This record gives sequence, C-alpha cells and structure tokens, in this order.
Amino acid sequence: MKHVEIFTDGACSGNPGPGGWGAILRYNGHEKELSGGEANTTNNRMELSAVINALAALKEPCSVTLYSDSQYVCNALKLGWAEKWKANNWMRNKKEPALNPELWDKLLTLYHKHEVEIVWVKGHAGHPENERCDRLAVAAAQQYA
Repeated sequence: MKHVEIFTDGACSGNPGPGGWGAILRYNGHEKELSGGEANTTNNRMELSAVINALAALKEPCSVTLYSDSQYVCNALKLGWAEKWKANNWMRNKKEPALNPELWDKLLTLYHKHEVEIVWVKGHAGHPENERCDRLAVAAAQQYA
C-alpha cells in the first residue's frame, strides 16, 4: 500500500464569507498542490473540503498520514464523533443537529477507503506545509472576495 502524506488547511474571510481550502499531497518525493473555494461558506466547511478533495485525489487505497490544524476535523475523525453523528441521523445529541452533514458523509466515505492516521498541527506556528496550505487557502478565498 502506498504511503501518502496529506497536509490541509481552510480559510474564511468572515465566518460565513468567502472561503478557500488548500492541500498538499506528498508521495515518493513528489508533491501536488490542490486548492479551491466558495463565495459564501464557513471556516469549518473549508477545512472539511480540503480533506475531502485531497482524499478524493487518491486513485487507489493508500496509507495516509493526514496533517490538519482543525481540531473540528481531527477530533471528529479520531474520536469517532462523525461516525456517531451519522449513526444518530446527523444529530450531535437529542436536540442539536450536526453541522455540515453532507460534507461529513462524503468525508467518511473517502476516509474508509484508506488507512488514515490523523495528526493535529498547531496553525500559524511555523509548520512549513501548514503555512503553504494556508497561503493556498487564502489565495483561493480571495478569488471570491
């Protein structure tokens, strides 16, 4: 199984507002950068979109180390929150619906195709790939500002 490192970040100018996401995929010494955005979105939607698009770019099941500065994404995957929300018909508890269910549904489908290790990194703390992903995300968001 191929091992791929994925670095992701999302950005939003206002929350909601114009947003963007960026991702770097690294395999065997090669890197690919991906980015995109939306005119009216949230930071969490862009964090999710970065991971979804990065995993969707993989052409076969892979061993993945995913680096993200989003505790929302990391904890929901690592601690099984997203799986529980799905099992509970996209409810966080008896009264609160889970946000972004359509994105979580896409992400969980892709996530289960691969063996994914989640690594949380502190944002805006000098992590080179996280800084690059942030620049990609901000540039993508600016196209919608």
